[in-house]
Formats: sequence, structure tokens, C-alpha cells
Amino acid sequence: MKPFTVAVSGKGGTGKTTVCALLIRSLIEAGQTPVLAVDADPNANLHEALGIVLKDTLGGMREDAFTRNIPPGMSRIEYIKYRFMQVIQEETGFDLLSMGRPEGSGCYCFANDLLQSCIQALERDYKFIIIDSEAGMEHISRGTIGIPDLLLIVSDPGARGVRTAARIRDLAVSLGLGPVHTGLVFNRYKGESAADISGLPEPMAWIPEDPAIENADLAGKPIIGIDPSSPALGIVRNLAEILMMRSMQVK
Repeated sequence: MKPFTVAVSGKGGTGKTTVCALLIRSLIEAGQTPVLAVDADPNANLHEALGIVLKDTLGGMREDAFTRNIPPGMSRIEYIKYRFMQVIQEETGFDLLSMGRPEGSGCYCFANDLLQSCIQALERDYKFIIIDSEAGMEHISRGTIGIPDLLLIVSDPGARGVRTAARIRDLAVSLGLGPVHTGLVFNRYKGESAADISGLPEPMAWIPEDPAIENADLAGKPIIGIDPSSPALGIVRNLAEILMMRSMQVK
């Protein structure tokens, strides 16, 4: 089974992690399980939005694999693969894989190459892979997480957000992603007119500003657990339906 991979990107503060969490919930509710949630932001916080405690990251695993003694009878490659499987957190309806950041100094090219092959091996087990990317596109440009089926650019309706979305789109094009593989989502929409989006993809969703999300954030509660009547959740459910239709088209 080849999963449909969605990488969520955008400038900092646009709510990428919130969109990822609500999208994961919507896919689970639609029966599209299992979902692989990948937190590719070194400042990992997707686990908090999903309401789970983060136990380990790939960054810590890389450091561990290159500084600790390998158990007798096991090669370093075999040990990294073993540790890789330990990093994946299995939850109800989804698994979480947090990239984190490597500690200390040194080159991690070998480990990154191996991690890329491990992620590809995992693809057979999931229907959807949702990647919460960092503000830039480092992981995509380096090929660590591969080329997604859809790059979902999250923006606010303001001019700076739209300009950032355009830069991300241009980088995506330079990496070989065509119009079919990029999408635009406006988050925290208040009903005002958006800045000029000519040249950008037609928005796939306009997610309204939702007090339920703000209240959950202030209370330190997981975004994934907001009330089912949430307007933002309703729009993301519609977005999930679009993604499910697209996944059928590529299969």
C-alpha cells in the first residue's frame, strides 16, 4: 500500500501544527487508519497538539547510534534500524515519528540517508502520512522525507503570509512539484479580504478563527480533542475529504 503523503508548510505562526492535528483527527474519524504523523520541526510540538507525551526523537536516536557501543553481534546499520523502530510511538489510529534535532557536533549524512530508506520502508503500513514541516523546506529540499503527493501551504490572509506562501511555492516548483502537487490553505480567517494571491494555487480551504482552538491552547489542552462542533474542525473535515479523493486518483 502506497500512502498519500501531505507535507504541511508555511511561515511560522500560521497554525501548521493545528492544521496537521485536525487533519489527522479527521482522517482517523473517516476510517483512513493508520495515519503516520511526522513532526519534522526541530522545535517539536505536534505531540502536544495530539495529546501524547513525546518519548524519543530521531535526532536523539542518531546521536545515540553514533556515540554508544553497539550490542555484540549487531552491526551499526542493524542497530540504527532497531532504534528507528523504537522511536515510532504507536497510538490509537495513528503513529508519531518525531524528527527532533541531533545533539552535539559531527556529520549525520550517513544516518540521514539510512533514515530516508527506513521511512520509505514504513510507507507500506500507512494510508496517509501527514508531515508537520518546519517554517522552511529543508527536509523536502534535502529529500529526507521524499517528495510529497501534496505540499499544503498554510498562510494567514495578510500580505506577508501570502508573500511567504509564494516563496514556498516557487521553491516547490524548483524541486519539481507541479501545480497538482501544491495546495494553499488560509488559516485563522476572519472574513476579511485576503491579499493578492494571483499566481498561487486556488485555496483548498478557508479555516475560520475558532475560539475553541484558542481556548485549548491557553488551557494547555490537545488541539485534537476540541469539540466536534468546532467550525475550524468542520472545514478541515472537508479538506480531509478532498485529500481522500486525491489519494484515490493517484492509486
